[in-house]
Amino acid sequence: MAASTDPPTLELTLLGSMALAHAGSEVPLPASKKTRALLAYLATSDRPVRRDRLCELLWDVPDDPRGALRWSLSKLRGVIEINSDPRLIADRETVQLDCAAIAVDWRALRSLSAEDIRKTDTATLLSATARGGEFLEGLDLPRCDIFQAWLAAMREDVRQWRVALLRETSRRQIDPERALDLAREWTMLDPYDALARVALIELLDRTGRRIEADQQRELGIRKLNEGDVPIPNAMRGAVRATEPESAAAPEPPPLPIQHVRFCTASDGTGLAYSVVGEGPALVKAANWLNHLEHDWDSPVWRHWLRAMLDHGCVVRYDERGNGLSDWNTPNIAFDDFVDDLESVVDAAGLERFDLLGISQGGSVSIAYAVRHPGRVRRLILYGAYASGWRIRAAPGEIERREAMLTLTRQGWGQNNPAFRQMFTSLFFPEASHEEMEWFNEVQRTTTSPANAERLQQAFGDIDVRALLPEVRVPTIVLHARDDAVVPFAAGRALAAGIPGAEFVALESRNHLLLEHEPAWPKLLERVREFLA
Repeated sequence: MAASTDPPTLELTLLGSMALAHAGSEVPLPASKKTRALLAYLATSDRPVRRDRLCELLWDVPDDPRGALRWSLSKLRGVIEINSDPRLIADRETVQLDCAAIAVDWRALRSLSAEDIRKTDTATLLSATARGGEFLEGLDLPRCDIFQAWLAAMREDVRQWRVALLRETSRRQIDPERALDLAREWTMLDPYDALARVALIELLDRTGRRIEADQQRELGIRKLNEGDVPIPNAMRGAVRATEPESAAAPEPPPLPIQHVRFCTASDGTGLAYSVVGEGPALVKAANWLNHLEHDWDSPVWRHWLRAMLDHGCVVRYDERGNGLSDWNTPNIAFDDFVDDLESVVDAAGLERFDLLGISQGGSVSIAYAVRHPGRVRRLILYGAYASGWRIRAAPGEIERREAMLTLTRQGWGQNNPAFRQMFTSLFFPEASHEEMEWFNEVQRTTTSPANAERLQQAFGDIDVRALLPEVRVPTIVLHARDDAVVPFAAGRALAAGIPGAEFVALESRNHLLLEHEPAWPKLLERVREFLA
C-alpha cells in the first residue's frame, strides 16, 4: 500500500477520551463502542490486520462476526474518508488504516519514547507530557477477553512511556509549579517509584508547601512499605529529626549533604546519581548492591567516600535494577551498564574526569575508557576483572555460582538473614559484627530477588579481554590477595593486559577493604600518588 504524502488533516486522540477532529473541528465518532475500538486497534497497527483476527478480537460470537465487521467498517468510512480519501484499505482478507494521513497522538508518543529522550528539547518534552489520560479511557469491553488483554498491555506501555518522559522532564530547568504538576502525575502513574516520591517531596519543599511535603512523606513511606521498596533517607528526614540523640561514642565528622538527581538511560531506564564536593571530578562506576542513600551511612563505604571526597567532586550512581534507580528495567546486560555510565556522565555535564571501577564496575570502566579515551584522565580499578565467572571459572566454581543463583531465587528478600550471610561471608570474611549486619540488611533492601539473579547472570557473561590492549589511559589495578569473590589471578591478568598498568597487591581476605585493615593506608597512599 502506498502511503499518503499529504500532510495529515485528521487528528485521532487515543490518550484519554477517544476523539476525532478534521481541520480543528470535532468529527462525531460512531456510537458503537466496538466500532470505536476497531478504529483504535487499526490506528495502532503497523501492518494489515486479517479480518478473522478482528472478528476474534471483537465479535467472537456464533452469529455473523464478519457481517458485524463489515457494518463497523462502513460506519468508519463515513467519518474518516473525508473528501473521498481512501484512508481505510480493505480487501477480502485484510484491513489497514492509512495512518500516514492521520495524526494519531499514541503514535507520536511511541515515536518520542523510542528516541533518546535525553537529547529531546524541553519544549517537545513538555508538549508530550501535556498529552494526558489513560489509553482509550472508558472504552472497555468486558465481554471481549482478547480485546481487554490487548487494552491492558497497551495501557501499560503508555504508562511506562509517560513515566520515562516525566522522569526526564522533571530534571530539566522548568517552572517549579509546572515541575510540581509533573511530579504529582509521575507519582500517580508509578506509586511505588522511590525516585518519584523523592522528587515530589523536594519540589514541595522548594515551593514552600511544607505541610503537603510532610503528608506526602508519610504517604510515600507507607506506600513504599506496601510494595517492599527501600525507603530513601531523603524521605525519612522528618521522622529522624524527632529521634533522641544516641549516647554512644562520638562519630567521625559527618559526610557533606548529598543531593540525589535523576537522569534517563537511552532505553528509558531511570537512573539515580549524586554529585558531592568541589574540585577535580572523580566518577565511581556502579557495582554490586550500591545504594546512594544507604552507602552514605555505611560502615563498609564511609571511609571510601571520605577518601574520594578528599580528591574533589565525587559522582556516584545506582546501577539499573538496584538502589534508587529503576527496578523495573527490561534490560540488564553489560552494554546497558556501559550506557548507564555514559548517561550519568553526560547528565552531570562532565568533560574530563578520573574514573574508579570496583568489581564489575571495573569492566564497565574499561569499556567506557576505550570508547571515550579523551574524557578519562586516570583509571583506577579495584577488585576488578576482565571476564565474568561463567567465562573465567573452572567447572566446580561455575557449579557453585549456579547453585548460588538457585538460592538467590529462593532466599533473597527473606527476613531470615541466614541466606544473605552466605554472600556476606564471601565479601567480608573479616568484617566486624556491625559491618556484617549492615551488609546482610542492605542486600535485602537494595534490589529484588529477580534483579539479584539477573545481575549475577549479567556479571557472569562479562568479557572485555579484547579491549584491554586498547586502553590508552594511565591505569592502576589494585586487588586483595585472598579475595574470595574475584580471584587474585583475575586482577593480575587484568593489569597484565593493559599497556603500562601498575599493579598493587593488598593483603586482605575482604573483597572491599575495610577501614580498620592494615592494607587500607597502603591503598590510600598508592592511589593518591597515582592521581597526583
